[in-house]
Amino acid sequence: MRKADLYASLVVFLVALPLCVGVAIASGVPAELGLVTGIVGGLVAGLLPGSSLQVSGPAAGLTVLVYEAVQTYGLPALGVLVLGAGLVQLVLGALRLGRWFRAVSVAVVQGMLAGIGLVLIAGQVYALGDTAAPASGLGKIAGLSSLPGAADPRALAVGGATVAVLLLWPRWRRGARVVPAPLVAVALASAATGLWDLPVRRVTVHGLLDSVQPPSLAELGRLTEVGVLGTVLAFALIASAESLFSAAAVDRLHRGPRTDYDRELIAQGAGNAVCGVLGALPMTAVIVRSAANVRAGARTKASRVLHGVWLLLFTAVVPGVLGIIPVAALAGLLVHAGCKLVPVREVRTLWRGHRGEVVVLGVTAVAIVAGNLFEGVLIGLALAVAKTAWDISHVHVETEDRGDAGMVVRVVGNATFLRLPKLLDALEALPHDRDVRLELGGLRHVDHACAAALERWAAARDHGRVATITSTS
Repeated sequence: MRKADLYASLVVFLVALPLCVGVAIASGVPAELGLVTGIVGGLVAGLLPGSSLQVSGPAAGLTVLVYEAVQTYGLPALGVLVLGAGLVQLVLGALRLGRWFRAVSVAVVQGMLAGIGLVLIAGQVYALGDTAAPASGLGKIAGLSSLPGAADPRALAVGGATVAVLLLWPRWRRGARVVPAPLVAVALASAATGLWDLPVRRVTVHGLLDSVQPPSLAELGRLTEVGVLGTVLAFALIASAESLFSAAAVDRLHRGPRTDYDRELIAQGAGNAVCGVLGALPMTAVIVRSAANVRAGARTKASRVLHGVWLLLFTAVVPGVLGIIPVAALAGLLVHAGCKLVPVREVRTLWRGHRGEVVVLGVTAVAIVAGNLFEGVLIGLALAVAKTAWDISHVHVETEDRGDAGMVVRVVGNATFLRLPKLLDALEALPHDRDVRLELGGLRHVDHACAAALERWAAARDHGRVATITSTS
């Protein structure tokens, strides 16, 4: 094992530790379950082939969906949901469908991340002030106006200071290379809270064995419920998409072996199956930890496996340390992570040349905030498909007047029902007292609706004039 991999594993461990705990708290589950998922991400997914340098664990991107699932079905059902999602991922990987996740519209993915980020920020702002957040996304946003009066100013100060450290620490490049900003922020917040004995809410520690809850046979039987199956599919598809998009991003950060998407999907499925058996959070590949791994100089998968070992040792030896961490500090960590999920720069770039993509992104994000993650993604995908169909349905009508020989009308492009009104308007505007020769050889595609409309138009020409439809090129 190389020294670079050993050093990188320690860096990733220090980044992952507060994030694992923070994601668990935000998901409404015991803090230890986030650490269990981080351990499985290192020891199970880390050992399997796929992507050599990306690191897996609990991700902020699934926080909203997990919280909704736990509130709806209860904590004992979480293991069943995650186990089912892992099995779906294993099937998708075995069928070699991993590469198809790259075909998902980038605007939908960015809209999904933006929606998750907005809901995450809105929810964690309440945790910054040690107050309870409303259940729905719209409720969280609507309640922000009354938050200042209800929030604990001491908790807000702790959370705000955490965000400030997260923003300022990376500017000291030498220090940031040695100790990651998340660890510094949470450690300073914990130290200040203990030093001044601030009465703010802290992480509740249950113990690793007490938190692990393998699913019972009764819970496994819930896989026959339609709602449970829908949630399983949502877990599987969103976790797979996030992992494979992360793999593509990580591949751009190094010159080592490229990701095998199908094998990586199998690795993620195996990891989630184990997480489900342990009743833990779902896992995905996480770009923050993966980027830290690459930048720390990792060369092989040994670094990500070792980071799981360090998490396991920490959880087994000093779990009580979690009890000194203020919840407001973890909320600040997740507010910062949520802000990073909102693709502000990408929106500016898209707006200059692809405003339709911005509409898809915006509608997806709003649908997630107003409804839920699964429905929002489905709406975004449907809108992206509709936009693509509209974009490729370009049809042009060209006319040539040949005097006494009549007129030649050429229809060029793709004639679909989406452009049928435009096509018929152009044809009906032709003079009714002239013979017309209609040439369709320039059409690359004609759907049934347009073909039938063209036949009806030809048959309905006035004054006995005959429209001849040809397919000459």
